[in-house]
Amino acid sequence: MKRLKSLALAIGIGLSLFSPVVAYSDVGSHGWAQVDLTLRKGPGAAHDVVGTIAEDSAIRILRCQVTWCLVDGDGGRGWTSLEALSFGAGPEGPLFLVRPDYPEGGPGQVCFYEGRNFTGASLCAGPGQVFNDLKLYGHDNRFSSVEITGNVSAAACRDRGFQSYCERIIESQPVLNRYLSRNLSSIRVY
Repeated sequence: MKRLKSLALAIGIGLSLFSPVVAYSDVGSHGWAQVDLTLRKGPGAAHDVVGTIAEDSAIRILRCQVTWCLVDGDGGRGWTSLEALSFGAGPEGPLFLVRPDYPEGGPGQVCFYEGRNFTGASLCAGPGQVFNDLKLYGHDNRFSSVEITGNVSAAACRDRGFQSYCERIIESQPVLNRYLSRNLSSIRVY
């Protein structure tokens, strides 16, 4: 009987190695499929199709190269067109509010903190300072709060080079929103 249980367990483990893996990563930027996505083996239409993801599906955007992004979702993992993706809070795309009164020019500074409520290690910057890739400064995906003092604001984006989901921050936030908290890769201070 003991041998039979061991054999059944071994067969179960062996079969699980051949079953499809659930393809939804814990890493990457949260996003949405704005249309039905065709997933490809590599970045470009010349690569073989490896799957599809339905319109309005939640996905993870793992990385982007020019106009193609590697995504992961219910239909698998593969490359798709950047234009078919939304980095917003919902599948309808990001909402941009016209705010001609953004604070800018100083005096003042913006400080991003690793901890909530303005605690932990920080990176402070004044008007005109630009960080295209926070990884180069050892601060990629580390900040959880932001403190603004004076007449300044900041553009903060999930990916380097001001790509992906971006937000204009005009006031202190003891906790960054869920799309930027510990997911911040580029900053520009105005």
